[in-house]
Amino acid sequence: MTSENLLQKYATSAVPRYTSYPTAPHFSTDLSPETCRGWLERVDPSEPVSLYLHLPFCREVCWYCGCNMRLAARYEPVAAYVETLLREIDLVCGFLPGPIEIAHLAFGGGTPTVLEPDDLERVMSALRSRFRLAPGAELSIESDPRTLTDAMSERIGKLGFTRASFGVQEFDPKVQEAIHRIQPPDVVAHAIGGLRRAGVRHINIDLIYGLPHQTVASLTRSIATCLEMRPDRVALFGYAHVPWMAKRQRMIAEDALPGPEERADQAASAAEALISAGYQAIGLDHFAREDDTLAVAARNGELHRNFQGYTTDRARTLLALGATSIGRTPEGYFQNEPVPAAWTQAIEAGRLPVAKGIALTADDSLRAHVIERIMCDAEIDLEAAGHQFGQPDDWSADALEQLRDMAEDGLITLDGGHLKLSEEGRPLVRVVAAAFDRYLARNKARHSVAI
Repeated sequence: MTSENLLQKYATSAVPRYTSYPTAPHFSTDLSPETCRGWLERVDPSEPVSLYLHLPFCREVCWYCGCNMRLAARYEPVAAYVETLLREIDLVCGFLPGPIEIAHLAFGGGTPTVLEPDDLERVMSALRSRFRLAPGAELSIESDPRTLTDAMSERIGKLGFTRASFGVQEFDPKVQEAIHRIQPPDVVAHAIGGLRRAGVRHINIDLIYGLPHQTVASLTRSIATCLEMRPDRVALFGYAHVPWMAKRQRMIAEDALPGPEERADQAASAAEALISAGYQAIGLDHFAREDDTLAVAARNGELHRNFQGYTTDRARTLLALGATSIGRTPEGYFQNEPVPAAWTQAIEAGRLPVAKGIALTADDSLRAHVIERIMCDAEIDLEAAGHQFGQPDDWSADALEQLRDMAEDGLITLDGGHLKLSEEGRPLVRVVAAAFDRYLARNKARHSVAI
């Protein structure tokens, strides 16, 4: 089957992004905080963990955004959130079995740099007092270049952050107006320059294709502008139009959105531009300089995937703090209350602010491994995976039928138990991964299209 026919058949499939398995729509409210407390108490103290802190505040609202965020028109709610976050650090640490080493630490949002510099320093001081930072630990923070101040840039450098990520999305003025994010290139360049002068060595830039009024020409121009700023990594995400979930997206005119073929052309042209500039393609949607740790991990078969996307983080435990954040241990996933008031109330009562989650079965762990390796490596030895997890490689009849169809279409090759995506099939990796998702057919959760 030709690439064009593959896209026509598969590109509009609604499938998860697989930053976890099982995915968040399949979490249950039946999971109790007491169960999660037991998971934390059984974390292996000899293993490094990763830590994620969620700050759900922004100073401006972007219409394309599907994140859990709140407009920070005043600082008082943000200051109150920081106080609760400090209490949550103490609460979670009280359940852990001993001093824990952190290999990766990430601040996400929202916009973490909406904090006052002193408050960011207070949070970092609390973390350093309760955890050990591993030698060479990565400390990353997301930021909005429109609102990042020079004072905050200086403080980020002083606190030892090693990486910063900026949402650029697109520089075309018409597209920016349509998504309510006016952001000239000189604003982004100033923000990046300030962080580099402060000692933050690594810079990530996020771009989005499939936005309203966007074209191949506008996106490739935006990439050329970004490359002048010398980012270490570029993430190229497909816009997920989910107005039934993210109500602010209803401000975007659906007739201005590019269709499936246009989206595919944008993704392919953007990838070609980045690869031609010397960036290594990584997984579904990441690109990195060849000396970047993500590129090295990809070449060595050590790439992983979590809620931050593709990562070098191989920790089995992710401690997640803040409203709506999702954590995991080897025993399961758990998500905090999404509403700050409910999150605060739980912490003040001395209980974990868990809203929902899922305990992992042996089958879940096997399928999570298979899906992650497909997403990261574009291939998997299914028989070896079954033996590794002590599970028979007895996939459902539906999954096997899907795989045979994909092989006939040229999306994948199947050689015994070895599955490998074709070059034409790589952009559709989420579709292949979905064949192993036993929850997807049972639940009517709505997802974004594959490309």
